[in-house]
Amino acid sequence: MKAMMLTGIRQMEMLEVPEPAITGPKDVKIRMSVVGVCGSDIHYYTAGRIGTQKVVYPFPVGHEGAGVVVETGPAVTRVKPGDRIAIDPAISCHECDQCRAGRHHTCRKLTFLGCPGQAEGCLTEYIVMPEENCFLLQDGLTADHGSISEPLSIGLYSVKKSVALNDRLTTGILGFGPIGMSVMLALKAGKVRSIHVTDKIDERLAIASCENAVSFLNPLNVDIVSRILEMQPLGLDVVFECCGQQEALDQAVRLLKPGGKLMVVGIPEFDDWSLNVENTRRKEISIQFVRRQVGCVQASLDLMSSRQIRIDKMITHRFPFRETKTAFDLVASYADGVMKALVDF
Repeated sequence: MKAMMLTGIRQMEMLEVPEPAITGPKDVKIRMSVVGVCGSDIHYYTAGRIGTQKVVYPFPVGHEGAGVVVETGPAVTRVKPGDRIAIDPAISCHECDQCRAGRHHTCRKLTFLGCPGQAEGCLTEYIVMPEENCFLLQDGLTADHGSISEPLSIGLYSVKKSVALNDRLTTGILGFGPIGMSVMLALKAGKVRSIHVTDKIDERLAIASCENAVSFLNPLNVDIVSRILEMQPLGLDVVFECCGQQEALDQAVRLLKPGGKLMVVGIPEFDDWSLNVENTRRKEISIQFVRRQVGCVQASLDLMSSRQIRIDKMITHRFPFRETKTAFDLVASYADGVMKALVDF
């Protein structure tokens, strides 16, 4: 089969590799339909690493996938050949202390699609996954919905981990890429009305405007802290840092009201965050880091199925499988107002 492999920094080739086979009774073999290009894929593409996780070339990334079941193991009951499915890329052991505590996303033996040292990604024609990682796409949901369910579930989980939602909550999203937009869609589904959005790409801010953000500001053009505090002089209840930038973390701390909550969702390219002691201590700010998601894939599919969440403005670019490198170059350079690029098989 064909696989799109990282072969060096900003290098990618389509190579022939062995087709995977079912080996366990609950395995599901999937023919890939769509894969979304994620920011973490781009980290591996441009830097060859995220923290201590370093790429050994050649290696296929990709984890935001949907496909069609082509074969199942004898014990599989949830899906059958021909079913269209979304794929949860995180495979947990269900035996460690974290899994027993319901924290499958921090499993001690977690393997994650497209993560070096764990599992090869789904930018390949076929993959094999456990049955429990396969989620049926009901009528009305496309492969696009299945692919988007992965980042959307992170946004949904981030919102669930923040504070109790109500229509008086004041919120900020710093960094309006696919994860920031997923957070916004989850907030809106929770009836939150006051959402302030910042990003350095004006085309993304235009999407935030269409999604009825209270403000949509570019920090390259305006002092976003002063402008938001003019509108919310008491500060914000919760701020989601979704771009992995130190300046955004600093802005979040300044924007929060005393007792506010900082949600750190973005993945930085550097190794250490810094925090202003006086502002965080005197305000008694709560800080919550977010690690992917747990148990939110089906919920994200249900919200899309019920039309409480619509993703039509998130997908901005599409590329055929053979042009995956072009998709990665586009996303890596933030060109053409890209929000989410999809690779079609």
